[in-house]
Amino acid sequence: MDWEDFRQRGKDAADWAADYHASLRDRPVRAQTRPGDILAQLPASAPETAEPVGDILSDLEHKIMPGMTHWQHPRFFAYFPANAAPVSVLAESYVSAIAAQCMLWQTSPAATELETRTCDWMRQALGLPEGFAGVIQDSASSATLAAVLTMRERALDWAGNRDGLSDHPRLRVYASAEVHTSIDRAIWISGIGEANLVRIPTTGPSRAMDASALQAAITRDRAAGYLPAGIIACIGGTGVGGTDDMTSLMDVAEAEGLYTHVDAAWAGVAMICPEYQHIWHGVERADSIVLNPHKWLGAQFDCTTHFLRDPSTLVKTLAIQPEYLKTHGTTGIINYSEWSVPLGRRFRALKLWFLLRAHGLEGLRSMIRNHVTWAEKLATRLANTPDFEVVTKPMLSLFSFRYAPKGVEDLDDLTLRLVNAINNDGRIYITQTRVDGTLVIRFQAGAFTCEEKDIDTAFDVITEIAPTLV
Repeated sequence: MDWEDFRQRGKDAADWAADYHASLRDRPVRAQTRPGDILAQLPASAPETAEPVGDILSDLEHKIMPGMTHWQHPRFFAYFPANAAPVSVLAESYVSAIAAQCMLWQTSPAATELETRTCDWMRQALGLPEGFAGVIQDSASSATLAAVLTMRERALDWAGNRDGLSDHPRLRVYASAEVHTSIDRAIWISGIGEANLVRIPTTGPSRAMDASALQAAITRDRAAGYLPAGIIACIGGTGVGGTDDMTSLMDVAEAEGLYTHVDAAWAGVAMICPEYQHIWHGVERADSIVLNPHKWLGAQFDCTTHFLRDPSTLVKTLAIQPEYLKTHGTTGIINYSEWSVPLGRRFRALKLWFLLRAHGLEGLRSMIRNHVTWAEKLATRLANTPDFEVVTKPMLSLFSFRYAPKGVEDLDDLTLRLVNAINNDGRIYITQTRVDGTLVIRFQAGAFTCEEKDIDTAFDVITEIAPTLV
């Protein structure tokens, strides 16, 4: 294919994309294939000669699409959303065509400066104070790894990268069990080790880290010869939305001189709504905050905003400047590759810029507010339906429930069978989690195209299928 061929195929792709999204409500949300179905249709070796693009597109439609789960479906209520607003997809097509490597200011000045400005737009929308600076990472996992590396280096007086960890006291990092497993991976990769990730008990309906237990754990560790390095807080945990009290945690962190990172990957974008900002009151005292516009806000993956109270600590941890990466004759520039683990960087700021301009903050706020309202209504309807229990109340648009008719001894088995039956039905897609050891169903509204009628469908599907399993 040359660019003249692309001219027509690109128009066809735009038509295909619009038709695909128009048809989503008629498709099962989750792929209905069995393991190995798609693989069996694919040749074992790559072709030696070129194949017609028309044949490739035919195989896309008939071999690949039946095995796709439709994350843009308005009735996708599993995990968290991975939205792709049309304007964000449009922006990404320009990014792909330009194909710039945006690792340094000089390799594309506009990419760097747009990232600076767009991150500051987000900072203002979130209510974070001046002084916080942002960078767009590929994912919250990478941002968390960067934060853990920074807390490691800070605790070791910047000697870890040079010397390794073997001649230093064992570091300790503190978090509750509500945090995402990306924290575990960051602890592994950083060399701190899983045994040194200290799980602090939670308390109250928000499942917040117990600040008193945190203080006690730090005191014990110091007495035992460990070196506390940092605290990882949670705003809207993946399971059921566990949310820490930032004020009480920051009191401990500041008293102990510990670096703090806040994982608000899903819930953080809702803070563009001023009425929800009380949820993370005190977050302005944190060192590092991560949230994902590629979840609820509408930018497609990958697009994670990482905010830092003092970026110099991150740069001191990650920056490497061989001669070929230096920009001579220019001062006052930012090289965002020094703010992230990978050297290579895509032009992610463009889609966030398109998105914020095309929808406006108020348009995005309306979407988020609707999702929260509709999820709360569904939770109330289920709570008022015989044999259903709301286990954890809505945290924004996320809550958990179970079907618990009298006389059923193994409710975990019933819950899992209900999840599977609902997902096999295809009209909606949900997932399960555990709350205090009990299996429950989690529901989260967040699809960009979701309407209230889709939430009503969810109620109908759940209450229709559940009684057939007992």
